[in-house]
Parts: sequence; C-alpha cells; structure tokens
Amino acid sequence: MSDWPDRSADGRPVSAGAVSAGAAFAGAGAVPGAGAGAGAADLAPGQPAEDWRPLADRVAGNARDFLDGLAAVARGEGAEETVPLLLLETAQVMLAGAQLGASKDVILPSNWEPDVGADPDVDLDVLRTGLAARLVGFDDYAEIFDPFADTQATPFRLSDDLAAVAADLVHGLKHYEAGRVAEALWWWQFSYVNHWGTHGGAALRALHSVVAHARLDVAEEPAAR
Repeated sequence: MSDWPDRSADGRPVSAGAVSAGAAFAGAGAVPGAGAGAGAADLAPGQPAEDWRPLADRVAGNARDFLDGLAAVARGEGAEETVPLLLLETAQVMLAGAQLGASKDVILPSNWEPDVGADPDVDLDVLRTGLAARLVGFDDYAEIFDPFADTQATPFRLSDDLAAVAADLVHGLKHYEAGRVAEALWWWQFSYVNHWGTHGGAALRALHSVVAHARLDVAEEPAAR
C-alpha cells in the first residue's frame, strides 16, 4: 500500500470492516444536516426505498465502467490516449459521486455495516503499479488538500488517487453484488464524502491540467531574422 498521505476528511483511515454507520457519518465531516435528522433517509432492513434503487443501480454501473476502464489503461491499452481516457473515466465516476453527495443521507437501520471480507489488495496494487507505469512524467503532482484551511501544497500521485477511488468502489460493489443494496449505497455515499470524492476530485483536476497544457502550451518559434 502507498505511504503517501491519505485524504480522509477527518484525517482518519476509512475502515473496510464492520463500521458503525451512524458514527461514521456523524464523525465524517459530512454536509450540514447529515445524520438521522431532517434530510436523512432511513431504509428498511435489507431493502432500500424504491426511489433509492435507481441511484444504487446507476452508481454500480458507473463503478464497474470505471474499474474496467482503469484496468484497461493499466494494461497499456490506452497507448497515447492514456491521460485523456483517464480524464473521461474519472469525470464520469465523479458525476456519480456528485449525485451521492447531493442526495439525502442514507442511514442504515441496523447502524452497522456488515463485513464484506478482505479487500483485494493484490489486484489493487497491480492496478496502481500499472497506472504508475503508464503515467511516467505525469504521476506526481501537488495539491492543496483543503482549499478552505490549507495554505501549503502537498505532493500526491495520480496512480495512488485512482487506486484509492477504485478500492472504495470495489468495497461497495461487494455489498451490491451480495444483494445488500442499502449497505452498498450507504458505503458509496459515506466514502465519497469522506474519502474517494477528494481523491477523485484532485485526480480530475490534475488530469485536466495535463490535457490543458498539452493543448495550450505552444513552443515559441525562433524570431525571424
């Protein structure tokens, strides 16, 4: 796993095991009104309200598309279009994240997230290594973690950011594919606010910067004599 700084909103790592759902949102620095009060949506055990299922299905589809796209780029299938393809994949999955962030808070009635088992660290390490190999010269960048609080930029890596987003999406997909749609939606929403939204947003800005420089930076022609 990377030893670069983590991006969880409260400075704490996000647990992949059993998590207290209520405590997680309460301590995550989530949007105002988060929790079981006004604006929250309580779900029946094991079954989300019908108006939540379309969102869960869309996020699951976006997550699979993002993971498939990242894996293809990591294998070298992007060739010279690696950065533009990553920009497109990241923008699409961040749209799904924005829908989660703009939605009412999903509160699990059991107040606990079931254990999904060990996350596939080996596969994610392969993904991260493959992305780093395709992003030579562009992987390292500087980012201000909190634009409202920080004044110093911190070094990060695109390959780390994208793998971190992938890890959180995989975790939620395990719930979704096991039929625990409510738990999947809760996890994706909580981890978007607390973790992968920051990784993805920073990666999106860095990828956009690479594309912008490639399009706009024109070499100066020698002055005519």
